[in-house]
Amino acid sequence: MARQYPIEKVRDIGIIAHIDAGKTTTTERILFYTGVSHKIGEVHEGTTIMDWMEQERERGITITSAATTCFWMPTYLAGKPKDFEHRINIIDTPGHIDFTVEVQRSLRVLDGAVVVFDGVAGVEPQSETVWRQADKFNVPRVCFINKIDRMGASFEKSLQSIWQKLSPNAVAMQLPVGTEDQFRGIIDLLRMKLYAFEGDFGQIIKEEEIPEELKTQAKQWREKLIEKIVAEDEETLSRYLGGEEIPVDTLKAILRKACIEYKLIPVFTGSALKNKGIQLLLDGVVDYLPSPADLPSVKGIDPRSGETIERKASDTEPFAALAFKIASDPYVGSLTYFRVYSGTLKKGSYVANTTTGEKERISRLLLMHANAREEVDELYAGDIAATVGLKNTTTGNTLCDEDSPIILEQITFPEPVISVRIEPKTQADQEKLSLALHRLAEEDPTFRVSSDLETGETIISGMGELHLEIIVDRMKREFGVEGNVGRPQVAYKEAIRSEAEAEGKYVRQSGGHGQYGHVFLRVKPKARGEGFEFVDQIKGGVIPREFIPAIEKGVREAMDKGVVAGYPIVDTQVILFDGSFHEVDSSEFAFKVAGSIALQEAAKRANPVLLEPVMRLEVIVPTDFFGDVIADLSSKQGRILETEDRLNMKVIDARVPLANMFGYATALRSLTEGRGTFTMEFDTYEEVPANIAKEVVAGTRR
Repeated sequence: MARQYPIEKVRDIGIIAHIDAGKTTTTERILFYTGVSHKIGEVHEGTTIMDWMEQERERGITITSAATTCFWMPTYLAGKPKDFEHRINIIDTPGHIDFTVEVQRSLRVLDGAVVVFDGVAGVEPQSETVWRQADKFNVPRVCFINKIDRMGASFEKSLQSIWQKLSPNAVAMQLPVGTEDQFRGIIDLLRMKLYAFEGDFGQIIKEEEIPEELKTQAKQWREKLIEKIVAEDEETLSRYLGGEEIPVDTLKAILRKACIEYKLIPVFTGSALKNKGIQLLLDGVVDYLPSPADLPSVKGIDPRSGETIERKASDTEPFAALAFKIASDPYVGSLTYFRVYSGTLKKGSYVANTTTGEKERISRLLLMHANAREEVDELYAGDIAATVGLKNTTTGNTLCDEDSPIILEQITFPEPVISVRIEPKTQADQEKLSLALHRLAEEDPTFRVSSDLETGETIISGMGELHLEIIVDRMKREFGVEGNVGRPQVAYKEAIRSEAEAEGKYVRQSGGHGQYGHVFLRVKPKARGEGFEFVDQIKGGVIPREFIPAIEKGVREAMDKGVVAGYPIVDTQVILFDGSFHEVDSSEFAFKVAGSIALQEAAKRANPVLLEPVMRLEVIVPTDFFGDVIADLSSKQGRILETEDRLNMKVIDARVPLANMFGYATALRSLTEGRGTFTMEFDTYEEVPANIAKEVVAGTRR
């Protein structure tokens, strides 16, 4: 089966935003207008296609990213042959920060993003988080200012907040006509036409002339837009400055190039709920976001030579893909989602997993439509699809042609910040519990399962209370396992504040073979978030090469149980600079123990300190309760960074230790008569004040 859509007509995009900005509603409208669904799903009615999990429908939030494929003929090409149609692969991502992993891994494999903003609130904390994540992966994007029909909505204020908080390079492509409940249409600033939406679903688009009273304002906005566009191309700029009228197609071509290079960000507007503006947003996706062929070749490492190699987005290149998500499916078992970067993949073929060194057979290829699926025989460069039954492939693994191996860049995930103890309700559930936890941990790299060696209890860790609540709920519904859950515990960490050196020596003589390992280590603190680094400075073979990995292993194991209160040590550089060995008695085991002893000793001398997760908190409360909420945050050792007014509400931006935030939802409800809302996300690890550190070490901190 040959490729149906040329690669230039393919778009791989994600829909990202703050919680409740209207991502899923926007996606549902896209599916409706592209003909994938014939009935519009509503979040508030629990009938959406993309939020298909029971927990998502009950809570009205997105928990897992869902993938789908749709096809779009731009509105300005209506009536043209099917050759002009584009294929759009979409991933709808969660907005709640506890599920940040879903956004991160989706952005890693996407070529472009639509960032949705609430027209009343503008840029919100998680809008900034997802924006930074998109920056990290250099994802070109367009903005959609949604909910422009709501009371208090303002296109200009929202655009202003994008300029101030995210990027000065955002350019308005449209202007809404009428605001709040008077919102009736959109002015296209490039074509200088007004588009009104009629019919029950806004499916009929009427092109009208711009009314006289709006012409001056529209012209001013158009001037600003054109100045920004022509500034990206010297030849066009001199033509423009010479007074020439630049054709719309030329402007679009320059804007497309600037958008793909992330120099300009087109901004669209509308109301997804009221079915206005989505078709024009789809035109924008096709016009300005890149196809796989528009982007630089993907880079990776050749596992045989260690050199950097490239793969072009072409069907003729060797096959290379990245697995970005594992999902448990009740009907087919384990689903592996992957993005094809180059080459083609046929059903029934074998691929190499270069991350693990294993071979995998591809028995089935599935194009996903949320939780429905369509079987295909072959995939091509740029496709996003899933396969079933891979034994040894996890998130971030590279799948490729056995004869042309490549390892693509891994995805790195944030560390969990909260833990709870869990035990099965009955003895019979013990095995089912460990199976369920294992399957859920395979799916979600920010969910960890460990056991407390002293008590034998199972500990689960995640990104927040909601994250762990959903995990426990899924265990019950999908795996039929009931568990007793303990109180949430903060995931403390340890760090060092100064340099120190120590010797580790492990010598045992016990008839026959003895044990001998001897090392000298130096530890140095690194900046927050920089992680662990092991440096081998052994010269002249004072320790043979084959023992170095064992020393690193011993160091890593010792770092997992720190010296202040047994929490993992982070952000530390460990330098192995000297030691000695014995011709007969030295072994990997002896050097591993010696490395562990030296690390513990060096850490004790390096002024160790306890760290705790500090959360970024945004609280929105009616003005009457502002004082009470501020006082309550201060009592929780919160630092208020800024406050601003939004309509008749106050918005508080604060940093608060996670340890003081358990149960905050209930506390805020009672303080504000149920009218306050908040969002919380992990910000950074900071030192724990000395008096609290004593309580944590003594185990008396609740």
